[in-house]
Amino acid sequence: MDGVRITVNGQLRSGDGAGPHTRLLDWLRAEGLTGAKEGCAEGECGACAVLVARPDGPGRSRWTSVNACLPPALAFDGQEIITSEGLGTPSGPCVGEDLHPVQRQMADRGGSQCGYCTPGFVCSMAAEYYRPEREGSGRRGQGGVQTGPAVVGEDHAADHESGPNGFDLHALSGNLCRCTGYRPIRDAAYALGAPAETDPLFLRQGRPAPPARPTQLTAGDAQFIRPATLEELYDRLEQHPEARLVAGATDLGVEVNLRHERPPLTLAIDRLEPLRVLDVGGGRIEIGAALTLTEVERGLAGRVPLLSRLFPQFASRLIRNAASLGGNLGTGSPIGDSAPVLLALDASVVLASGTGEREVALADYFTGYRRSVRKPGEILRAVRIPLPLAESTAFYKIAKRRFDDISSVAVAFALQLDGGSVSSVRIGLGGVAATPLRALQTEQALAGRPWTEETAAAAAAVMATEGTPIDDLRASARYRSAMLEQSVLRFYAETQSAFSPEVA
Repeated sequence: MDGVRITVNGQLRSGDGAGPHTRLLDWLRAEGLTGAKEGCAEGECGACAVLVARPDGPGRSRWTSVNACLPPALAFDGQEIITSEGLGTPSGPCVGEDLHPVQRQMADRGGSQCGYCTPGFVCSMAAEYYRPEREGSGRRGQGGVQTGPAVVGEDHAADHESGPNGFDLHALSGNLCRCTGYRPIRDAAYALGAPAETDPLFLRQGRPAPPARPTQLTAGDAQFIRPATLEELYDRLEQHPEARLVAGATDLGVEVNLRHERPPLTLAIDRLEPLRVLDVGGGRIEIGAALTLTEVERGLAGRVPLLSRLFPQFASRLIRNAASLGGNLGTGSPIGDSAPVLLALDASVVLASGTGEREVALADYFTGYRRSVRKPGEILRAVRIPLPLAESTAFYKIAKRRFDDISSVAVAFALQLDGGSVSSVRIGLGGVAATPLRALQTEQALAGRPWTEETAAAAAAVMATEGTPIDDLRASARYRSAMLEQSVLRFYAETQSAFSPEVA
């Protein structure tokens, strides 16, 4: 191996000085690239946002915005990064002419005041500026016909937060501004046209992203390893079952930053191809555990409506560009938003090790607070969703903020009717017990009964007793029980509207 090498703003730099726990943000700032800032250190403010070249189908790449405060710098060995300093050439003799189009619009429309958050906004806006599906982004399909807009969740469509240029403001959902206000930032976003055909960052998307590069670095008593194959990963885990697996680092990064965790061995698994499959067929959908949520959303293209409802409400775009289903389930957190949805979808997980694989129903996966049936040396390789899907689904996330917040209560429904009666129903809950769980008593109260207002009211009363809600900073136990009850009534009202001939 010739050492750690990371391409930043077109320049190849040595990353050998980074340790196993050195964050990408700290390494960039040590390199003199101080545009990216630390704000929250947990992936909520976006002041540290940068662009990374990620795979986007055969022979193509896509500029993707990520938080630099969470992942280790070594995870970007062999990769390409653009920071705010790499957008345009503002130090040239004609500053106004040398700014990147995003920077120019932010400056012209007053989108910056103190400037602390501005580099992060600019990087997130640039990712959306270059998004191939954006109307006016410049990419053309076969025959010169421009490809359609990206599939977005129902919550996105209802917000109408998309400009005439196709700019989706939700691309900025993980970026916070404390002084300027968002109107001039929105105006800057909506003023952006298509990238010039000679734009080097636009042209870069026409070439493949850098392949994964095996990495191994030891500093003191800590080690970072990116295995080259799944077999090597299994071997490493057999020798060191206590090793921490990292994909997007959206959970581990917070523990390193705020809880000062320093795992002796970190194994990067985000670029292992067997963990990045997305396959539909054989009566099921299989989603690789290391695919980012954004990649899953784009790959499914609305095929699973319940997941389409989840994605826009799962943290922010910056987080979804790094987080994975495998990571969200692997932590065993009772407030992970994917678990209630996957429970309602009757999903299972594939657990794998060097000795083989086993499939476990997600309803049987969680055994206690942040505990599961996963054995030492096993990884969560994939999530499987059986087909066909239920006819009526819904996901309700109750939180203090609509987006980019932790759930107080999360409820997912999957209902199938036969002749007006409930033939099958699955309800997943999060935030109301030590683990995500199925609302089995409520399901029993609904099964086989006519889907009427009376049935819904009776089931809602049962729903209020599900789980073991507690009082904490996010909500009281009484409030959580009330939200559980109201979720059934809301779901009934929405299904009636959907089935109403007048609405149709």
